[in-house]
Amino acid sequence: MRLSGIVALLHFHTGGRASSGTGFGALVVGLGLAAGASAQDTITLRDGSTIRAKVVKETDSSIWVDLGSTLLELERAEIVERQREEAGEASIGVGDGEDRLYTVESGLAERSPKELAKAFGDAVVKVSTPRGLGSGFIIHPDGYAITNAHVVQGERKIRCTVWERTEHEFKRMLIEDVRIIAVNNHIDLAMIKMEHPDGKPFKTVNIQGGEELAAGQSVFAIGNPLGLERTLSRGVISTTSRSFEGLAYIQTDTQINPGNSGGPLFNDRGEVIGVTNMGIPMGEGLNFAIPARYLKDFIEHRDAFSFDAENPNSGYEYKDGPGRKRAGSPPQLDDETKVDQDG
Repeated sequence: MRLSGIVALLHFHTGGRASSGTGFGALVVGLGLAAGASAQDTITLRDGSTIRAKVVKETDSSIWVDLGSTLLELERAEIVERQREEAGEASIGVGDGEDRLYTVESGLAERSPKELAKAFGDAVVKVSTPRGLGSGFIIHPDGYAITNAHVVQGERKIRCTVWERTEHEFKRMLIEDVRIIAVNNHIDLAMIKMEHPDGKPFKTVNIQGGEELAAGQSVFAIGNPLGLERTLSRGVISTTSRSFEGLAYIQTDTQINPGNSGGPLFNDRGEVIGVTNMGIPMGEGLNFAIPARYLKDFIEHRDAFSFDAENPNSGYEYKDGPGRKRAGSPPQLDDETKVDQDG
């Protein structure tokens, strides 16, 4: 039901006095409170009326609020101010205390990519190594972040670029104190930890709790394709389960290019539903992401994939030695061959 329908309804029940901003606002606020919804926002309209209710969906042109007995559509052009409240129900993954490394929130409203990019763009980072670059996202305020294993494969010198929103601009910050925590090459995931130069907490993303994926569902990615920082690309899920080498990936037509690897794939609630990791060369719109269920399992069992610089399976690549040009044993290993020590 649109705002005009609610106004007409209130006009009928109040004997023609619904056009008054005060009366309309007071009644709508009452309806919003009656819904008893968590994470209620306070919305002020052009006519001076105020609505306090839970936002259940957002698009670029409208938002929908839950008034208990009905849903009210508000056009953004009619909204003067909106004060957000954080979701009241939140659960943290991986137990309690210091083990909590990712956040899952329930009851989140659908919002436009523009709104979500403002909310979570600070938590997307650029991961740079001497061989190239990729993307990543922060899951814990202490600086724990996720990227692809192939982004940090064989590397020890890793740097991350983080953007912090100030009152008037984004502050670009380069962090060189970065270490690898865990690596799983099979599913192409790695956990790294950054240390904030000022000791401040980092902004984080939410990870999807129960898997809710469908073909045609709107999604978007934020990353650094070809080094073009903080690029947002939008698309849909093409299929929820595409098999590659024994794993099931999310297939999407969202543009995934070199440099996007390790970045987040978001749904319209701002939840990370996957980790972008590959696209098919010469294939238009054939791109893939690692589902959140693999990501959560990796985080929760990170000790099993703990990084060890002395372990060949820890993420380092050991190159094969040069091959022999001639068959047979080298003359230095032939007992009957005299080796000229001076030569």
